[in-house]
Formats: sequence, structure tokens, C-alpha cells
Amino acid sequence: MPFQFHFGGFDPSGFGGFQGGNDGGFTPPQRPKKARKPRRAIGNAFTRTLINLGVTVLFGLAYFYAELPAINLHAEEFYVFAFLLCAVYCVCAVFTSGFQGDGVKGYARFVKKQCTVPFLVLLALIAAIIVGAVSSWVVIRAGSYSELLSLKTGDFTAEVEEISYDQIPMLDADSAERLGSRKLGELSDMVSQFEILPSYTQINYQGRPVRVTSLAYGDLVKWFTNRSDGLPAYIVIDMVTQEAEVVRLDEGMKYTTAEHFGRNLERHLRFHYPTMMFADPVFEIDEEGAPYWVCPRMVKTIGLFGGTDIQGAVLVDAITGESQYYEEVPNWVDHVYDADLIMEQYDYYGMYKNGFLNSIFGQRDVTLTTEGYNYIAIGDDVYMYTGVTSVTSDQSNIGFLLSNQRTKETHFYSIAGATEASAQASAESQVQQMRYEATFPLLLNIADQPTYFMSLKGADGLVKMYAMVNVQQYNIVETGGTVAECEANYRRALANNGLIQDSEAEVVPSDQTVVPGTISEIRSAVMNGNTYYFFRLGSGDQVFYRVNAEENPLAVILNVGDAVELVCAVAPEDASGRSIVDASSISLQDGAYQETLLPESTDQTPTQSAGEQSAA
Repeated sequence: MPFQFHFGGFDPSGFGGFQGGNDGGFTPPQRPKKARKPRRAIGNAFTRTLINLGVTVLFGLAYFYAELPAINLHAEEFYVFAFLLCAVYCVCAVFTSGFQGDGVKGYARFVKKQCTVPFLVLLALIAAIIVGAVSSWVVIRAGSYSELLSLKTGDFTAEVEEISYDQIPMLDADSAERLGSRKLGELSDMVSQFEILPSYTQINYQGRPVRVTSLAYGDLVKWFTNRSDGLPAYIVIDMVTQEAEVVRLDEGMKYTTAEHFGRNLERHLRFHYPTMMFADPVFEIDEEGAPYWVCPRMVKTIGLFGGTDIQGAVLVDAITGESQYYEEVPNWVDHVYDADLIMEQYDYYGMYKNGFLNSIFGQRDVTLTTEGYNYIAIGDDVYMYTGVTSVTSDQSNIGFLLSNQRTKETHFYSIAGATEASAQASAESQVQQMRYEATFPLLLNIADQPTYFMSLKGADGLVKMYAMVNVQQYNIVETGGTVAECEANYRRALANNGLIQDSEAEVVPSDQTVVPGTISEIRSAVMNGNTYYFFRLGSGDQVFYRVNAEENPLAVILNVGDAVELVCAVAPEDASGRSIVDASSISLQDGAYQETLLPESTDQTPTQSAGEQSAA
């Protein structure tokens, strides 16, 4: 039963008590609102404008130094830079003018008044972006995009020089990096202070395909202790001999991508060429071995933002920092047009040459490049190659692109065949028990046959074998422990399939010569347990050609009078007097083999050496 409380006429609710939080009608006194005083402006209008401009300029200089935007309407980063400058000016204008205006509308009018000029600039930039984006839109400019790359058709076997095994670049980028790191590790005075830039550039150096790269500082502390001398060397890796060389410089490189502050290559370029846009710089050396940075100038050719292309390059001396812009670069430069850019431009051509709508609906003759690319040395230039496939049937290639990376001269070769991925799978199937992985193929001309060449790597990343796959008949695939063995096996497979003559199956290195002639004298001797035959050709020749019988069994059954061909490193005219020249192989000329292997009379008996006679 609840208790009843009586207070004798006293009502506690008048004081707000016992009402569970009810104020009981009591209203606390309200503190009067304090009127907000407007913030006073700083100085007069002229002073405020100077302050606003000064702060904006300081911010702009700091941002320009750190981010290095190109002052160019075609550069997207320029608009970000301009927007930030406008925003900084507006904030400064508001602060220096004081916060004035009553309510939201009043404050908005105040901000608008202070930022009229930046707002107008922003509107102009936004309008430029819209117009530039529309004028660059591929839907309405498909024809312009398809014309970015000029194509020439050609004959692969006629234009691409046949290559021998001792000229084949057998290193991919990953293997080159391993060799370079190993070589640097051998140099105790460098390995603790420097590392290798991972961006190797493939160039032609003194007629040889090589990969080159610069050193870099190990960290910021090592940069600080070594910056006065610069980077002391660069690395050259011969892609044929697989030899790595650290080239020491008399004076260190002080302008590289590994530098900081004013000697940083990109900052050095921006300060000297503030309006130019640049593609990624690449490291190269000239024919005398002097290090340079090749910095391609990038331009937009369709609207404001479309149609990326290259127009000349700036060459920067890596030692002194001296730079010069070339509309047409010197011949020793190999890398101006990036492979990805060339492939992008061909894809525009392949997609839009018959119009934008055809690329979506009909797709008549729509083609694209395959994934991946490699390089071929032709003459004194480096060419990028990639496959071309139909967008409706990407299981085979319809041809190949070869593009000069210095001039962008591009050739299309119509060669139907396997894709690079199919060739890799075919090569790996030959050694599937070893689980080797094939590198991306290199396109070569072997015996006038378009041929994929690739290395086969083990799980440790080292090259174990080599493989060659015929492009048009990718069931013709051969491997070998050396490049010479691989090519010899491949040529024999081509001959067995009727693609080349049997005589073309023999491999002659480029530094050797073929000597034809008729045998006039034969001698033999046993040396270090091996039997050697000595052949003299012609009656007046005083040169004897030494042939190892174990390596060339045909030498055992040859007779005087047989017409033969010998492969040797020294031409007859280079030998003097009665001399001996080593021959790597001997073969009969076509149709020259005699009917009888054994002579019928003593007149045809080969002359024996004194050693043989005594042995008999």
C-alpha cells in the first residue's frame, strides 16, 4: 500500500522538487547573446592584394619544386596546379579581409566579392577542360586516332637480316639484372655504397646488342657521403656473350634519376624546360661510352589531351648536366619511342581504321597487338616487335610489327602463325619433365624462316636451355643446351620438314669463312689421343686444314680429288707459307662425291705422313 505524504500546505513543486526532472514551471534566466564582432581587415586593399599574391606565389614555388608540373595547357597536372593556386589565393583573401557578412547569404556574398578573379580563372579552366576533353573524345575523333601510326607493309625475310647463333641476343631483362647484380657484388669498393637502377635499356653499342644501366645510391645517407663525387660507373651487359662489365668513369655522374634536389634529373629538366612534357627518361651511352639521359618530349596531337606522341628529345649529359633539345635525335640514340606507346598507337589504328562503330558492332578487320614485346637489332637501330592478332580470333597471329624506336618507322609483316604464348607453351612442352619456364620470345630470321627464340629457365631463374619454334608451323620446335646446338637442331628439323635444303642445315658462324676446293693431298696424325686429318686444296696451295676426325667422321673416307668445303676462322689469303689452319667442319660439295671410296691404283693413294709410315 503506497504511503501518503502531507506537507501541511507546502508545495515543493514550486521549487521544482520531487517531479522527476520537471522544472515545475521554473524558467532559469537566459544569458544575453554576445554580438560577434566582425574581424578587422588587414591594411588597405592594395596591401591585402600584395599579401594574397605573395602567399600564393610562395605556395606555387614550393609546389612547383616538389611536384614539377609542366606549365602547359595539354598537361593534366597543370590544371591541378592552377586549381590549387586559385584555392590558396581565395583562402588568403578571406583571412586578410576579415570574416564579414551576416548569415549564410551574407557570408557567401563576402567570399564571392573577395574571390571574383580566382572564380573567373577557375571557370575558364573548367571550360577549357570540357572543350579539350570533348575535342579529344575518341568517339568523334576515331579517324585521327587511327592515323597516329603510319604503317608500311614489307617482306620479313627480305628486310630482316638472317642471323647466326653467335649473334643471337640470349639474355632477357631478368637475366641481365641478375648478371649486373652479380658483377656489382664482385666489386668491394662499390657494393656497400651503390646499387643498380632496375631500368636496363637495350641499345646497339659498337655494333653489339647490349643492355646498359646506371648505378644508384644505396640510401639517403650514402647519397650524402658520395654526392660530391657522383656515381662512379655504369654497367654494360653484352646480350650475346653474357658478359657484364662495370665501366668506371673519370668523373662521376651527377645528374641521374637517383639524385636529389637540384641535381635530380626530372627537376633539372623542369627548371630548364618548364613548358615541355616528357616521357620517362632512359639511360644510354654514345659510341665513345659517354653516359647520357635521353628524355623524349611528349606532345598531345588530338584536342587538348588526346593523341599522345613524341616530338624530338632532350639529351642530358649525365656528368655535367648540359642539355640540348633535338627535333631529330643523333643516330647513336636508340630509344626515343617507348614500346608501350607504339603498341597503343597501333591498337588505335587496328580498332578505328574503319570507324568507331565498326570497332563495336561489325568488327570488320579489327586487330590488336598481342600482350608483350621484345627487341631486335637491325643495322644500327633497335626495333620493337610485337605480334598482331584479330580481335575475333586471338588464338593465332596474323602478322607482326617491327618499329624503329628512334624514328617510329613501322613495318607490318603479314605472317600467319602461332602467338607468342602458344610458342612458349610449345617450347615448355618439350622439357615438361624439367618444368622449365620459357621467356617471352625473340623474333628472328633463321634460314629465311620467321622463328621464335626463347630461353628456358629453371626454378632458380637461371637459363638452362634454349628453344626455337617455327612461327608458321609451331609443331616444329627444337631445344638445345647451347644456342649453337639449338640452332643446329632447328635447322635440321627445317630440312627434315622440307622447308630448307639440306645444305642450309649447316650453321656457319659469322666470324668464320667457307673455303671450297679440291683435295690435292691428305695427311693424318694422332695428337693427344685424337686423330686429325690435314687437307691441302689445289696444287699451289701451301695451307693445310686440320680437321678432328672425332668431330667430323667424313674426313676418314675422303679421297684426293674430292671437292669439299671447309669452315675455318682464317681465310687462305690470311695464311702465309706452309701453315696449318684449324677447320671446324668439312663437307662434300653437292654431287662431288666419288663413286669409289678406295683408290684403284697407287697414284690415287693419299700421301701419308712420316709418322703414319713408321707406324705401319
